[in-house]
Amino acid sequence: GMRRHLHMHPELSNEEHATQRYLLERMRAEGIQTARTAAGTGVVVDVTGDRQLSNRCVAMRADIDALPIKEDTGLDFASRNPGVMHACGHDAHTAMAFAAMLALHRRRDTFGGTVRFIFQPAEEAEPLGGRRIVEEGHLDGVEAAIGIHVDPYLETGHVAVGAGPYTLASDIFDIVLKGTSAHAAKPHEGVDALAVGCSLVGELQKLVSRETGPFDPLVLSVTRFHAGQSYNVLADEVAISGTIRSGRDATRARALRRLEQVTDAVAAAYGIAAQVTVVRGEPPVVNDAAMVAVVSDAVNESLGANALIIAPGWEAADDFGFYSQKVPSVYFRLGVRDPEAAEAYPLHHPRMNVDERALALGASVLVASALQALERPLPDP
Repeated sequence: GMRRHLHMHPELSNEEHATQRYLLERMRAEGIQTARTAAGTGVVVDVTGDRQLSNRCVAMRADIDALPIKEDTGLDFASRNPGVMHACGHDAHTAMAFAAMLALHRRRDTFGGTVRFIFQPAEEAEPLGGRRIVEEGHLDGVEAAIGIHVDPYLETGHVAVGAGPYTLASDIFDIVLKGTSAHAAKPHEGVDALAVGCSLVGELQKLVSRETGPFDPLVLSVTRFHAGQSYNVLADEVAISGTIRSGRDATRARALRRLEQVTDAVAAAYGIAAQVTVVRGEPPVVNDAAMVAVVSDAVNESLGANALIIAPGWEAADDFGFYSQKVPSVYFRLGVRDPEAAEAYPLHHPRMNVDERALALGASVLVASALQALERPLPDP
């Protein structure tokens, strides 16, 4: 029910005001009085066990924001906010974490220590909620952090996890090229910024294909290209935007440096001016081996020995990387593909959906992971 409510009422990054109110109201209805707002439109709540005194604390993150996508699922509970959709499964993340929170709240007499549930805004867009959570001190005193993400290509009943780098760092860039307008019949009298922009897009792809080794993750995607306003007038300006995703700090630094160098060189070759703006985003998520063992044991305990898949990460970025920079962390993928479905749609697709039978499985893994993390020695943050 919670997942469907959130799916019907999605909100964009840093605009999750109704989602925040809804979560706080549901918590109060369950007798949970320790919730506090965080990172603007997020919620943080501590569930502390009564069995024994303990200052141990483990964090659990669920992201709550949606995407600027027009939904095309045909579901009865499809988005009622035009042009906004939970196409990344954050509605499922929130519902599973809430269920785990309730389960632990209701069995406080069975464990010691604190599980800090972080219902985090703005995973999808700047200013990133993960950065704010760390800056505001919500991970201070936390020994470890756990994050979950649905995987629409992994069948329901399975969990994938692995140690080491698990997502890529992600940075965004904006480029403005300023040429000189002219009549389309006399292009030689101006400098066509659109043509220069097309050349630049091609050159930027070589940062990956010709300057980066095949086992060194780097993905450069140009995602916006705006130029011109008329059929018969040369564009005097072009605006280009995109993302750079990388797996290593050295590769990240080199790619950002070369982005500026190549842009300046192409612009200089045509005698025009260029401006490059880069916003550094989330670092890569790096899974701690000891925390991977926690989740692996929790999966075996909750879902059975055949549910666990030790697998590498994926090309996506996630601001849970700020958490893994701060404390030993684990980020795992929950299968939500209905094995009987004819087709699976990827994350960020207007028809992306989850097999709701996976929700209880994910919540149970979260509960077991939290309890095991509180009971065993963990690496120092």
